[in-house]
Amino acid sequence: MIRNKHIFHIVQWALLIAISPSCNTTKMTTAVEKYNNGEFFAASQDFKKLYRKTDSRKKRKEKGEIAWYLGNCYDRLMTWSQAGLYFRNAQRFGYEDESLEARINDCDQKAGKYKSDAPESRYEIRRFNIVNSRRAEFCPSVWGDDSELYYTTSNDKATGEETSKITGTKYCDIWLTKKDENGVWQKPQSIGEAVNTKFDEGTPCFSPDGNIMYYTSSGAEEGIASSPVICYSRRTDASWSKGQRLHISNDIASVFAHPAVSPDGIFLYFASNTVGGQGGTDIWRASISGDKVAYIENLGDKVNSNADEMFPSVSPDGTLYFSSNRPGGFGALDIYAAREDEWGVWHVEHLGSPINSPADDFGMTFLHSTKEEQEGWFSSNRNSAKGYDNIYSFVLPSIKVRISGFVYDTEGNALPEAIVRIVGRNGMNFKSLTKPDGSYSVDIDRSTEYVMMSGKNGYLNRKAQFSSDGEEEDADYEVDFYLPSVTVPVLVDNVFYDYNQASLREESYPALDNLYQVLIDNPYTQIELSAHTDRIGSQEFNIQLSQRRAQSVCEYLISKGIDPQRLVPVGYGKEVPKTVDEAIARQYNWPVGQLLDETFIENLDEEQKKYADQINRRTEFKVLTTTLGLQ
Repeated sequence: MIRNKHIFHIVQWALLIAISPSCNTTKMTTAVEKYNNGEFFAASQDFKKLYRKTDSRKKRKEKGEIAWYLGNCYDRLMTWSQAGLYFRNAQRFGYEDESLEARINDCDQKAGKYKSDAPESRYEIRRFNIVNSRRAEFCPSVWGDDSELYYTTSNDKATGEETSKITGTKYCDIWLTKKDENGVWQKPQSIGEAVNTKFDEGTPCFSPDGNIMYYTSSGAEEGIASSPVICYSRRTDASWSKGQRLHISNDIASVFAHPAVSPDGIFLYFASNTVGGQGGTDIWRASISGDKVAYIENLGDKVNSNADEMFPSVSPDGTLYFSSNRPGGFGALDIYAAREDEWGVWHVEHLGSPINSPADDFGMTFLHSTKEEQEGWFSSNRNSAKGYDNIYSFVLPSIKVRISGFVYDTEGNALPEAIVRIVGRNGMNFKSLTKPDGSYSVDIDRSTEYVMMSGKNGYLNRKAQFSSDGEEEDADYEVDFYLPSVTVPVLVDNVFYDYNQASLREESYPALDNLYQVLIDNPYTQIELSAHTDRIGSQEFNIQLSQRRAQSVCEYLISKGIDPQRLVPVGYGKEVPKTVDEAIARQYNWPVGQLLDETFIENLDEEQKKYADQINRRTEFKVLTTTLGLQ
């Protein structure tokens, strides 16, 4: 054992013996204003929304600044853990502040965290007290249908009367706890003396069908204490047969311990210091079939180091987990995940806190596991005055990434039962109907490009594209749709011309680009592009001016590639004044349905006359057909 106060770390003993998002709704200026006013909680809520919606790839500088503000907010709120997290993110995104490193260290010190370069994770842990005793419990393993949990223990009821000269406690046995019909874990019990001897047995694992248990034993040779070896036992009628040694190698001087079976049953992973390793103990694997081993191979220097690697386990999704005391961890044994790519190259990742600690952390097992979500148990001797190991449960909650928003008409009225379709590069193809308030909400994946479309009978379709962020954090993206009507004229807002001229001003281009996109989204639609003037001047002049203005808009759209047959320019001059709708009525207190004609405007005060004339000076389009070229 590297540190002989540990209980039954068998290999160690033997070594001694031998998205942009779209549509941000929270404005940066508003958040900064709240921060400057000392409204730190309110500011933090605004900054958090901005942080989630800011694309870290396209706007790293902006995201770094937001993270810096969040760090300061949480620092003022004395939430040191969150403050340190966002100061780190500010640093990661390149925010320039010479005091950042000191701020991070200060927050970590106040939060009782590890050094500033320690990785963190989303794991949530707690002690699994149903199995923990006053001694050591470690290396849990799930059997069969997840109704039984096996583990190693040195509790006072372990087999035999002798105590270990290394640890001063009893030798270890394999015990289990079972779920009752309500899914509640019951009082633990020994698996029996067919497997457990007066010496050490532990670190169990199981074949995929649950019929074979592999485990480590230091007393496999006729009850004589020996170097650790891997044994197996067969299950019959809910009991286990007498353990037998698994012949892995002719090397009888080396350690073979800590077995772990791959989900497909093809490989048995184990720890060994046999010849051909990288130094210390390494992770190896053997090709197995029941009690037969075809060959063994070292996993190489991507997994192994010149320190000690041990306690392998394999999750249901095929990820290899193991522990190592290599440099770069938190100290003692830390748990790492290793994934083998299609070329057979291993990629190793430290699990961070809270799974890892300055103490020994090892021996993971899984109830279920995907890349995004996990649940299971592991072992650690953290917070133990005597160094005894305990079993902890862990949960890696799924990251909740969601796209939501509203579907409106172009006047801002909610459209219920509008269709929202989402297609992603990950294969997602989802269709949803909006609620009575026009809202929709759909769960999506991280690091994925999406194309969206919304439509409704009586309205044109609109498309949107975005990419979700790859960061490991919950995120809410917002995409709203404004659907143009096919039955009433639609205002093309923010189209500007020089005074008494038909030439478009540059600030008109964004609005016309949006109209261009409407036509792209609806490729068989033909529209009338109409221009209107105010009441000032002769009708003859206004007709000519508005016709030229409508033509200017059409020419701009044609220059971007729109077929001229899809555009019909019409200048109406002042003969078709605007009719007051609900939005205009709310703003100016004019009657809904009122024509803004000369008679009505002449009775307004001078300020309201200006507003009415401004409203009448407009560019609109109306749909002539949605089937152009399809007849």
